[in-house]
Amino acid sequence: MKIAVAGGGVSGSFFASLVENTQDVTVFERQRENVFRAICAWGTSKHEMRRLAVRIGLNFDEYILHEGREMVVKLPDNEFSIKLKGLCTFDKKRFILDMHKRLKIKYSFDVKKEMLNGFDIVVDATGFHRALLPRIARDYYIPTVEYLVEYSSPPFDDFYLMPLTHLGGYLWYFPLSKNRAHVGVGDYFCRHREALDEFVRKYSGEIIDVVGRPVRIAPPHLCTPIAIDGVVGLGESIGAVHPVIGEGIIPGMQCAEILAESLEAGLDQYPSKVLRHFSVFYYIFQFIKKVHNSTFSYLRDFRLLLSPFIYMKFREDRFGMEIRLRDWLKIVTAYRRGRASTKI
Repeated sequence: MKIAVAGGGVSGSFFASLVENTQDVTVFERQRENVFRAICAWGTSKHEMRRLAVRIGLNFDEYILHEGREMVVKLPDNEFSIKLKGLCTFDKKRFILDMHKRLKIKYSFDVKKEMLNGFDIVVDATGFHRALLPRIARDYYIPTVEYLVEYSSPPFDDFYLMPLTHLGGYLWYFPLSKNRAHVGVGDYFCRHREALDEFVRKYSGEIIDVVGRPVRIAPPHLCTPIAIDGVVGLGESIGAVHPVIGEGIIPGMQCAEILAESLEAGLDQYPSKVLRHFSVFYYIFQFIKKVHNSTFSYLRDFRLLLSPFIYMKFREDRFGMEIRLRDWLKIVTAYRRGRASTKI
């Protein structure tokens, strides 16, 4: 089978790596090879990444930059710590480029559907841009901006998180080395630059790089069609992103596994398998949407309130942290109401 993959990010490259021994697959990447960037925070859980990486012959531990012990969560009036169980930052760029070394890949290729005639399947792994699939009728996304910062005296030596009011997003500090960190903010209410600039003023450091992009949090159920006219979606292009934490690395790679397996079982089954695997994302999204719209009720929507907690509680190794109900309720209670604030 002749397959084109539009997008050489983590999900597209992982899918191509899974099938390159059995299929004729070519990856088309918009960026140039010598300036390739792996955008967004490089945080993930080592346990699930080990399982995924070994499937394509890579040792994930070789890419770990920082393994966390605890994450400080700052609330308006107090803060608490979450015990970490494998949450880490990793060299995402090197990880992706090591996958590229094994693949047939064309860089500097801004793909259009008509350019890919002659392929049996075209995979849209273009992330938020969803370049080859039809526009989503009602999209939902969070604007983000992230700095790569170098410090002479780092403000934190481990993970740091500050949720923003109305659960519109959060500020993150993810250590990459002794003196470097990714510092970013994503916020549905567009307070991300204000919050990030306030953090940089308080904890000064040298900004090495800046990345700004939206992150789709609309779940797969709202990102249809998932497959149409020989094009199949993958990863963020079809909403494989956790709606609360904005995590897309592992969901995107799990989505690639489903697509690779569907090549054998029957590609027509792929959309239903995706919807089934990420069904919980729909309920989590409904909770977040109600909070954003100020229509959430503890009494009426208690089951929705519990959906993010229950999903993560039974997958602590998958998420790399200890999940406690009291911590989740502290965050929801503190940030569900009140005026928007970016006070660091």
